Amino acid sequence: METKPPQQGEGAFKALRVTRYLILLVLLGLAVHLILPQIASLKHSIQVIKDMIFWVVGLAMIAQVASYLGSGYLLKALVHLSGSSLSISRGALIALASASFGMVAGGMVGSSAATYRWMQKKSINPEAATLAGTIPGLFNDIVLICVTLVGLIHLLVVHQLSRIQGISFGLILIFLISLIGLLVWGQRRRENLMDFADKVSYRWAQFSHQIYQPQRTRDWLVGLFGALNLILRGGWRGPLLGAVLNVAFDMLTLYLLFIAARHPVSLGVLLTGYGLPLLMGKMAFMIPGGVGVVASTMKAQYTSLGVRYSVAVVVVLAYRILSFWLPLILGFPLILILEKQGKEPGK
Repeated sequence: METKPPQQGEGAFKALRVTRYLILLVLLGLAVHLILPQIASLKHSIQVIKDMIFWVVGLAMIAQVASYLGSGYLLKALVHLSGSSLSISRGALIALASASFGMVAGGMVGSSAATYRWMQKKSINPEAATLAGTIPGLFNDIVLICVTLVGLIHLLVVHQLSRIQGISFGLILIFLISLIGLLVWGQRRRENLMDFADKVSYRWAQFSHQIYQPQRTRDWLVGLFGALNLILRGGWRGPLLGAVLNVAFDMLTLYLLFIAARHPVSLGVLLTGYGLPLLMGKMAFMIPGGVGVVASTMKAQYTSLGVRYSVAVVVVLAYRILSFWLPLILGFPLILILEKQGKEPGK
């Protein structure tokens, strides 16, 4: 019997159609709120902006597009595991739109539900749709951990590893290892894990003032375990390659912006300032997209590694605009496009 992951996206899609203009205004206000505090710093960075090599900024934009194509390849590889097919370009569009949808409708769960919905609207089987909705973040996190670990080893070698950096990474690593351990334990004791997940979901629903629907949590876990079984049977190579491409081109975006600012950095410095802030942003569950956390942490990391403050401000702000704010804004019209394009007669 086929099971479907939570359909939390259904109601949210209807609400999104009615309130999309209000949401865009709220996000615009949030963007202004976050950028305005940087203006004082940017006054000291005017010369950096004037001296930037803008054709290299164009290359950074191309690298960011390639990063999303990596996400598209990741989705394509996951869907292929269940015998369905998906183009890389459509996978990239779904990744872009689902990230925007998750920002305003349920976070990770909303993003997962949106991905599942758009997959099924293109007649992709439920198992493949579940894979695409639940697994991509896991592969991206694995690659980010590896990048961060290499960066921290670099700091250790050059005797620049601070206590706060080591503690931060250690806490994140403990959390992720605990999560993986919970899934391994849950594979053998699924009913126990489902009972535990029910309790956590109930508490979260109370805290966030949402309707508690335990069957959705159970269906999502069933889909997740089915997806993990496929991965463990040898289907990890393609998705891992997609995650590596996604992260590698995202790092290239940041590196090209440093070159554009006429301040190239070493690979060790790039990796150290890149991985840990993004992991911390992912761990900040209460802040969608790690808004504010990533930029401030990344700026602090690079200045502590010897990058001039004026350069760090310009480069990090430009990176967040290219990798987060522009994709977020572009994702909203894509939600409407995917909704219309995917509809089949009679639905």
